[in-house]
Amino acid sequence: MLAAIARSASNHRRSWWSPGQAVVRAAASSGGPRPPYTTLAVSQPQQFVTHVELHRPEKLNAMSRAEMVELFSELAGNPDCRVVVFSGAGKMFTAGIDLMDMASDVLQPVGEDTARISWNLRKKIAEYQETFSVIERCPKPVVVAVHGACIGGGVDLITACDIRLCTQDAWFQVKEVDVGLAADVGTLQRLPKVIGSRRKGTGSRSCFVPAAGLVNELALTDRKMFADEAASSGLVSRVFADRRPMMAGAMELAGEIAGRSPVAVQGTKVNLLYSRDHSVAEGLDYMASWNMSMLQTEDVMKSAQAALEKKSPKTVVFSKL
Repeated sequence: MLAAIARSASNHRRSWWSPGQAVVRAAASSGGPRPPYTTLAVSQPQQFVTHVELHRPEKLNAMSRAEMVELFSELAGNPDCRVVVFSGAGKMFTAGIDLMDMASDVLQPVGEDTARISWNLRKKIAEYQETFSVIERCPKPVVVAVHGACIGGGVDLITACDIRLCTQDAWFQVKEVDVGLAADVGTLQRLPKVIGSRRKGTGSRSCFVPAAGLVNELALTDRKMFADEAASSGLVSRVFADRRPMMAGAMELAGEIAGRSPVAVQGTKVNLLYSRDHSVAEGLDYMASWNMSMLQTEDVMKSAQAALEKKSPKTVVFSKL
């Protein structure tokens, strides 16, 4: 959460990970922010794929609360966006939320007495929580690609995304406890639902550390989690040698998702999130209610016809949603 801290510190399913030169070029930086954004560079490297890049390399990609909410609120309803790739410019992914952006809001709360100060401070905390909840709530899947450091608010951000990739030099750190506060914008709520148990040690001395124990350790000690451990615990689904192949892989994966029915893709994300927070019975009931209307789409017949003809779903033209 605290940006200044970091200054001290052969088939189409497999094609995601063997991208061609065109995809590598598409994954390149968009050239910097353009109005109305000053900290986010937004581009469309391929049809229905939006690339969002944290673009404040001179400030270690410290994040702006207002711009994130504005952008993802727009993308949620944009029919030309079916999937988002999120990355960072420069030498690292992000050092967290910008301290200067946060200082006047949180460190100097307004109010005439304790009740009013607390009320206003709670509102501000909720606004910062929305910085990342808006990403999770966006019905378009978000693929996040992490290189270098991902600190504090960066962990809040990636746990709100749907698919996480990283480079071999990436590391993750829940930093807040080290500076006197409990992480309050999403990590403590989402990280336990993202990572699973992981093996610790080797050979006969190895054992599995339960997810709860691992999350507690990371949150209470602020130790760094490096790429290999992130992969073994399920925080990331794939580790790449460096940023270039990672971005190419992210774009290939995004293209695979964007080529599917938007009704199916967005419905899948909505129901995965619902099921995460509800019982199996509740999830099944919600799914039945969802699909009693969503099954009445031409996308089902189009996809079935493509399968019968042994064609890739990416060859089907689906209406915008």
